[in-house]
Amino acid sequence: MLACEQKLIQNSYYTASAHAHTSYPPLDGDAAADVCIVGGGLAGLSAAIELADRGYSVIVLEAESVGWGASGRNGGQIIAGLACDQSVIEKALGLEAAQQAWDITIEALDLVRERVKRFDIDCDLVDGFLGVAVGKRKGVALRDWFETMAKRYHYDSDAEWIEPADLNQWIDSPRFHSGYYDRRSGHLHPLNYTLGLARAAHSLGVRICEHTPVRTMTKGEPAVLHTDKGRITARYVVLAGNMYLPEVSPKLAPSLASRIMPVGTYIVATEPLDPELVARLIPTKSAVCDTNFVLDYFRFSADNRMLFGGRVSYSTMTPPNLKQDMHKRMQLVFPQLADAKVEFAWGGFVDITMNRAPDFGQMAPNVFYLQGFSGHGVALTGMAGKMVAEAISGQAERLDLMARIPHHSFIGGKRLRMPALVLGMTWYRLRDALG
Repeated sequence: MLACEQKLIQNSYYTASAHAHTSYPPLDGDAAADVCIVGGGLAGLSAAIELADRGYSVIVLEAESVGWGASGRNGGQIIAGLACDQSVIEKALGLEAAQQAWDITIEALDLVRERVKRFDIDCDLVDGFLGVAVGKRKGVALRDWFETMAKRYHYDSDAEWIEPADLNQWIDSPRFHSGYYDRRSGHLHPLNYTLGLARAAHSLGVRICEHTPVRTMTKGEPAVLHTDKGRITARYVVLAGNMYLPEVSPKLAPSLASRIMPVGTYIVATEPLDPELVARLIPTKSAVCDTNFVLDYFRFSADNRMLFGGRVSYSTMTPPNLKQDMHKRMQLVFPQLADAKVEFAWGGFVDITMNRAPDFGQMAPNVFYLQGFSGHGVALTGMAGKMVAEAISGQAERLDLMARIPHHSFIGGKRLRMPALVLGMTWYRLRDALG
């Protein structure tokens, strides 16, 4: 793991408020299964549940502990759509296929709620999401987007437009011009949700092995995965390690590594706030995200803390003065929180693709991979796991649809891609500042 990431993870509000974590022993010896899943995050655990439901024997290998990566420390927002705009998918696949991809993201929201109910997962699930624009120009652009989505994807059946004059009824902030409310999206405690999925998978007979990094894989039918203290023989393999796969297991799937880029994301949490203040700031307690390229996203926790994210880093360096800087960003949105104490600050890395679209597919007839959620995976990971289980069961149409999205390697290789993206991010920050 990266040292700077470990330091921040130790100051995570999610870790401090997590339910008891069931420990799963590491692999010690050889074993066999129908399916071996590499990665004990949301995508891997979702695939494990779906496969177990279909009668497959499943082993999950996790290099750290369940939910250690982005699955357990993200913004917790479950939102319709992908990290990229739908126009990217339309250009790549055509309108009809893009509509099918959009429907998959809507089903992903329903799947989260189904699993929370089915497995009685206590994860502070709250309905509602606000998308908001900073300034009039971006408000006009957001309105155009909303009307296009209503026309092409019938999005107005789940969401409603909010005029500038009405926005203060939804969010008491001077920063935003207009926005929309999506009643079907929402937010949750991501680590408790991930731990709940692990318990659910285990209850279905899935074997989970923590602290078991995979070192190499011998391809074939069956495939053989080699760990430090044993090996797994499996008919099928699902690689769901995302950006940690090339870090922990560089020999496992080197062809995938160049198509994703690690990006640092950071969140702070305040002390518990007055419930009356919370009710005034965001009456619906919805999750909120602005439309800037370098965006802010925030929500209230179940114990009335403001959870505020908004910094990104395209290097492996943690931003200096993180608490102070994030507190200033939070005050731009809510001047009412100027005196609120920041008690937690944490972060880590997510994997992004060049076009911000998810990268799903097959490396071999019996080896599948799921990566590139690009910071938009809390809900989509569930459908990714479901689609790969469908494919293994012989119904590959939906996974094949997503696999048709083209992906390219980042320019400059591992050494030069970060400086190139830092320059690009500087340009986008300037665009955000100029509106």
